[in-house]
Parts: sequence; C-alpha cells; structure tokens
Amino acid sequence: MGLQKTFGCAKKALRRSEHKLSSHELYREWTAWIVRVTTVRSGETISFGPFRLLVVERLLLKDGINVAVGGRALDILIALAARAGEIVSERELTHVAWPGLAVSSTSLRTQISTLRKALGERREGSRYIVNVPGRGYILVAPVKRTAASGADTAVTRTTRSRNLPPPPKLLVGRKEAIADLSSLLLSRRFISVVGPGGIGKTTVAVATAHALRQQFGEDGLCFVDLGSLSDPRDVPNALASVLDRAFQGVDPETYMCAFLADKRILIVLDGCEHVIGATATLCERLLPNAPSLHLLTTSREALRVEGESVHLLPPLDSPREETPSAAQALASPAVQLFMERASSGGYKGELTDAEAPVVASICRRLDGIALAIELVASRVGAYGIQGTADLLESGAELLLQGRRSSSPRHRTLQAMLDWSFKLLSADEQMVLRRLSVFVGQFTLPGAYAVAAATDGERYTVPDAFARLVDKSLI
Repeated sequence: MGLQKTFGCAKKALRRSEHKLSSHELYREWTAWIVRVTTVRSGETISFGPFRLLVVERLLLKDGINVAVGGRALDILIALAARAGEIVSERELTHVAWPGLAVSSTSLRTQISTLRKALGERREGSRYIVNVPGRGYILVAPVKRTAASGADTAVTRTTRSRNLPPPPKLLVGRKEAIADLSSLLLSRRFISVVGPGGIGKTTVAVATAHALRQQFGEDGLCFVDLGSLSDPRDVPNALASVLDRAFQGVDPETYMCAFLADKRILIVLDGCEHVIGATATLCERLLPNAPSLHLLTTSREALRVEGESVHLLPPLDSPREETPSAAQALASPAVQLFMERASSGGYKGELTDAEAPVVASICRRLDGIALAIELVASRVGAYGIQGTADLLESGAELLLQGRRSSSPRHRTLQAMLDWSFKLLSADEQMVLRRLSVFVGQFTLPGAYAVAAATDGERYTVPDAFARLVDKSLI
C-alpha cells in the first residue's frame, strides 16, 4: 500500500468513526495508523524463528516459502512484531486490524487463532504469541530487523541490561538483605527469595541485581517477569525472549542450556508462584549445564529443586515500644516507609510525638508488609494520620488503590489476597477460610481444632496447614 493511499484510508476510517469515538480514542486511532505508515516507509524485513515478514510486500515467508495468512491477521502480526517483547493491548490491535470499525473481542481472538495456526504453534512445539489476560498479546520470539539497505539489527526493547528494571528509588530496611543475597548468589549460585505477597521480593531482587552489576557486567544481568504469564508452557519462551534468542522445537531447554553453557550471567525470574512447576523444571535443567549461570527467583513458596537455597524475606520492623516518640518510631523501617509514602502522596506534616504511636500501631496492624504500608500511607494526604487510622477500623485497607502502573494483583490488598487464594488447592482454601476466625497469633492445637471439622479431616489438615506455611500465607 502506497503512502498516499495509506493516509487516505486513515482519514476515511477516522471520518467513519468520528461519531463513535472520543478525541482521545481518535488520537489513538490515528497513532495506530501512523505506526503502520512508518513501518511501511522503513521498507524493512522482520525475522523471527524460521519466518521472515516482508512488510512492504505484505508477505510472510517460512524458510523462503510463502505462508498463506489473511490481511487482518497479517496486520496484527506486523503490529506485534513492531513491538516484540512488549504487551500490545487488544484495543490497539483492534484499531490496527479494523480501523474505524466496532468489533467484538471474539473477532480479535479468531484472528489470533488463525495467526497461530499459520505460524505452526503447538503443531511444531513452538510458541510465538502469548496472551496476557486482561492486558493484550505479546510476540515472545526475539526478532531481527533488516533495513532496506540490507543491514541486520537485533531488536532492543530497552536500553537497560536485558530487561532489568531501574534500581528502586526508595529502599528502606533492606540493605542487609541485599548484602546477604549478593554474597549468597556468588557462592551458591541459586537463591530463591520467598515471602508473602507485597513484602518486597521484587524490589529486593532488582536491587540485588544492580548491586552485582560489576561482577556480571552490562550484558550479564537478565530479568524475566513471569507474573504476566498465564500458561506454564510459556516460561522457557519468556526467558528466550529476554535473552534475544529463539529456541525452537519440542525441547527448547536443551538449546538454552547450550547457549548459556559458557556465559557468566545472572538471571532473575520474578513472580514464580503461579508457574512454579515449569520454573522449577527449567531451573533444575539450566543450573548443572551452565556452570557460570546464577539464578535469583522470587516466589511465595520455594521451588524445592536441587541446588536451591531459600532466603526468607522478613517483614519490615515496626517500633517495639507501645507508645514510641517520633524519633523512636522513625528508627524503624516500617515507619520510615510509611512517612516517605505519605509525603509522596501529598502529606506535608512531620511526624510528631503525639502521632508516632498511631503510625506505629498502623504499621503493626499491617504486619510490616511493604505494599500494605504504601497503600495505606498514600491516603494520609487526604485523611491525615488519625483519619487514616480511623479508616482502617472499617477494613478499608483491602480496597485502597495503589499505583496505576502496578500489576493488577498489586493494585489493592484484596487483589493480592485473591491472587494467592486462587493458587491454593481446595483443601488449602478450606483450611485457610476456617483459620480466618483468628485475629493475630494462634496456637497449633487451636488451629487444628478449628480447621478439622470431622474425624477424617484431622489427618489431612496438618498437611494442608504445612503447605500454607510453605506458601507464606500463615
């Protein structure tokens, strides 16, 4: 499609949709078309696995042979390949494939299914397009672009070291943990940071990776966010995508082992609990076959594989005194974090001796969980310290909203708890529900008495109880 014709189609599509879309939506529509125009103008070829995508000619080739694929499916593939390794929302893909038209999500899913069949997914044991529920789709295969001049350039999704997020701006009460993890990683190679949701595992893991930058170099730090995956089979491909490699076939781990065999690299696998079986299998295969590989995982439970050392991340310390002064309260990491987040949320006051016991009580109530403290402290600007404490008495902490950029499971405490609860087996859920009658600490005999309602359950409850402890829920 020529440039003039493409702009003409864009204008026509926008005119058709002006009565349906807001100004923001029209802007997004136009942006989608500009992306397509820019890609066409570049005249580049996009390669991934055995495929070559010729954008100008609108052809998809596999080992030099044309692959039959419809126009809309091809539009979707071009959009995904242009942002390989990034999540492209369903809305954006719909704008690209059906400009100016109102279509259901079923239409998009149908085209994605058609595209997957054309790429030979499942049939050939490869995985290229991954659905991230509630967010969109992602092309996980590393791609290489060949410009019109013939020069090859590997696609770089970020200027940071292999997807590693920037170092945390605020790091309270975790310096000792980071120093310990750095030392353990160099000596033991495989460390799992384990703790309940929201305690700060990702923050500590990212900070530890940055602390080891000198030992591993710019290209030796690799961060894989497993939290966005819904299918355990996508774990190897997620790592391959960050490594900028395509390991095809029914057993990509074999090729991954060969690739990593002579490389000194630190791989951070973040958020393993919902794909823990696949992650454990991958780690168990990689570690003995890559002697210079170091693994750092974060999870709500240990992977329980050979070579793993578990680091239990504790809550942030709260003031020990029942009625601390402001100075005593601010000596504790939990109160430091609370006041920092309160200030970021618009609170202008300093902590006074009169309010110090209130803040200390809030932090103890929240069990020193960093995410909970941040969510509650963000409301101090609107309610004040005492007003926020009063708010918690109604149980409002479960519904307080966090940062918009956070993953869905970290936007509220309720979402975090729901995420953990859904990962439990039926008997674990039953035991946890029955234990919810306790407020604060309880004894083991008391827990067994409450959780085992029948004689038969007396034999199953102890095992379920132990698994809940392993999963950082008790």
